[in-house]
Amino acid sequence: MPKILTVEQMKRIETASDAAGWTYAQMMERAGQAVADAVVARIASPAARRVVILTGSGNNGGDGLVAGRWLADAGMQVAVYLVRDRPAQDPHVEALRERGALIARAEDDQRQRVLANLVQACDVLIDAVLGTGARLPLKGEVAQALLAARSAVGERPTPPLRVAVDCPSGLDCDTGEVAPETMAADVTVTLAAAKPGLLRLPGVRLAGEILVADIGIDPQQPELSQVNMEWISVDDVRRLLPDRPRDAHKGTFGTLVIAAGSVNYPGSAGLAGTAAYRVGTGLVTLAVPAGVQRLLASSLLEATWIVLPEEMGVIARGAADVLLRELGRATALLLGPGLGRDETTRGFVERLLAHPKEGSPRAAIGFVHEPEAAGQAIALAPLVVDADGLRLLASLPDWPKKLPSRTILTPHPGEMAALTGQSLESLQLDRLASARGWAAEWGHIVVLKGAHTVVAEPDGRTAVLPFATAALARAGTGDVLAGAIAGLRAQGLEAYESALLGSYLHGRAGEIAAMRAGAPDGVLAGDVAALLPESIRELRGDARA
Repeated sequence: MPKILTVEQMKRIETASDAAGWTYAQMMERAGQAVADAVVARIASPAARRVVILTGSGNNGGDGLVAGRWLADAGMQVAVYLVRDRPAQDPHVEALRERGALIARAEDDQRQRVLANLVQACDVLIDAVLGTGARLPLKGEVAQALLAARSAVGERPTPPLRVAVDCPSGLDCDTGEVAPETMAADVTVTLAAAKPGLLRLPGVRLAGEILVADIGIDPQQPELSQVNMEWISVDDVRRLLPDRPRDAHKGTFGTLVIAAGSVNYPGSAGLAGTAAYRVGTGLVTLAVPAGVQRLLASSLLEATWIVLPEEMGVIARGAADVLLRELGRATALLLGPGLGRDETTRGFVERLLAHPKEGSPRAAIGFVHEPEAAGQAIALAPLVVDADGLRLLASLPDWPKKLPSRTILTPHPGEMAALTGQSLESLQLDRLASARGWAAEWGHIVVLKGAHTVVAEPDGRTAVLPFATAALARAGTGDVLAGAIAGLRAQGLEAYESALLGSYLHGRAGEIAAMRAGAPDGVLAGDVAALLPESIRELRGDARA
């Protein structure tokens, strides 16, 4: 499982690896090959294509030169621009010279004219100038060269494929701070582990697609294996998929109850319910106001229904007692999509959470029971809270203690700000720290939505998802995510694993939807829900390995 490492952690791990026998030279070879592989995978017919490599004097430049050798061997025309001189008779430079590569030096380039000409004519531009140890502000020839390269790219009607090695040069790999000369990447091939600066504003805006390259460091190395911040890969989530035995019945895959919907937001419950079914839940019961049930019944034929008391189209306070009596054999409960924020619905949430949280027997779903005053205490099923449910939680005093243990909270940044009282800007500045800190404070799992969704455990374990697509910047996609997570929770996955797998399936479904539409612009939340099975098929079929 790839990790997320600070610059200092990365240095220590590389040093330990070198001391254990996997040398810096071997790491560089693997790094360069990974960069070359990323280029070849993204360029149609790479033979005879032109690649320009901007290099510095350190290991990052060496990685870029090794990539150039691999690309030259693949048939590409390689040019190297030495922003800073390499050591005399550098074997990596000589290997490229032997392959006919053009080698240009910044100190010989008056007014960066050679650099501008190279950049304007290339198909691929590799940024291997500065590594993780770079410090801001940039100065001298580095600042001048990066600014000239960026300007030359900007003058082109169609930019080249821009690939950054480890981090875009001028991006602080720890803080995400960015120098004004920094050139945005289409792809960042970050080495051995993701770096925090790639996931923090403003750096995340310049990183493009983030690929974590295996450079051969032993994952069991203590300095690496003990890190609990993780960048999620296909292999990490594949093992979480629930089994689908041939002799199963609907009860095998759980029962999810979704308390959701109002007159103004009737579709939210339907999107969440569809998503839950699409990830394999055996039975989905929607607990909604009557008007919402009438609207959705014909479009979600597989659902069963609990019609809740309402006031002016929203769930009434007294509906909590009805819902608790009907929870029955529910194996998970999703609360929140489209509830609205009326005072009566706030009372519903408050009353629902005032009941025992766990450990008490629950009655069978679909029957009328005596109220708990008659002797039966009813506990909540494992809980997921989303959307308006989160806003309503924020209005309740001491709300974290009112929730069942290991509740999953799925806020977008605005909802996170409402829950925490922090400004949106401060939360977004360091999303990893925000999710980690508040998960520990509240004692619940936090899924902080957005580009590179963060999933955080109260014990400090944190995962970052590899997806950043505008296809998910659409009303209703959060309801789909909540339904997917709750549906997996209903099937018996643990809370953190449900959040992780549901977030992965949702993000990948968004990518697939954008590809099939030809662009992210026209993707609807329903498209994402419909493609959740395709995400599952990929995982089971090893299609992305």
